[in-house]
Amino acid sequence: MSNFRTPLSQVKGHGSAKEGTAHFWMQRVTAIAMVPLVLWLCFSVASLPGMSQEEIRGWLSGPITSVLMVLLILVGFYHAKLGLQMVIEDYIGNHGLRTAIVIGVTMVCAFFAVLGVFSVMRIAFA
Repeated sequence: MSNFRTPLSQVKGHGSAKEGTAHFWMQRVTAIAMVPLVLWLCFSVASLPGMSQEEIRGWLSGPITSVLMVLLILVGFYHAKLGLQMVIEDYIGNHGLRTAIVIGVTMVCAFFAVLGVFSVMRIAFA
């Protein structure tokens, strides 16, 4: 029986990473989830002109508005992380640098997502 694996893969024992499909589908699912969330935000913000800062805070502190805004923040930053990770993995050849940048992008996206959720919660519960 012939073996079609390379000698290096036989030594390392690694096959396919088997995560490319999941990454692809998660990026598509988050993109689809962003469509109604961004449309909601656009129509909501368009209905706010002329409102004072207190009226906008009141709008954002509503339960449905707060939940939708938190969803938009979380899904948006996760989608951004997935897209940036794909670009980094495609265009940066040095493995160590690529890994460091992916970790950095993940941390920056997580930081801003937590900051956004904290800000919405602070307004909602103030």
